[in-house]
Amino acid sequence: MNKVILMGRLVKEPEVRYSQGAEPIAVARYTLAVNRRFKRQGEPEADFINCVAFGKTGEFAEKYFHQGIRIVVSGRIQTGSYTNREGQKVYTTEVVVEEQEFAESKNA
Repeated sequence: MNKVILMGRLVKEPEVRYSQGAEPIAVARYTLAVNRRFKRQGEPEADFINCVAFGKTGEFAEKYFHQGIRIVVSGRIQTGSYTNREGQKVYTTEVVVEEQEFAESKNA
């Protein structure tokens, strides 16, 4: 089973692009800052997790999510790789978002 649930704050505004084709699909990418529960001296206090949302989920992120807002996402971890312009292989890890929702009230 590949399932992950995260709660954190958006590091910056979601970046949204639309696929090309007869019916364009929204692809939203954003980064969540997820606080670590236990902090050790000299280690970061948060992990920065890359997320990608497709279709209606991506459109929702584009319309309602903004930098600093606290959200909860659930989805699956996906790994991949590509070769960059310098010919080096780059490995990626991201969460493919299946569900997302607000984790605080609008007033917060």
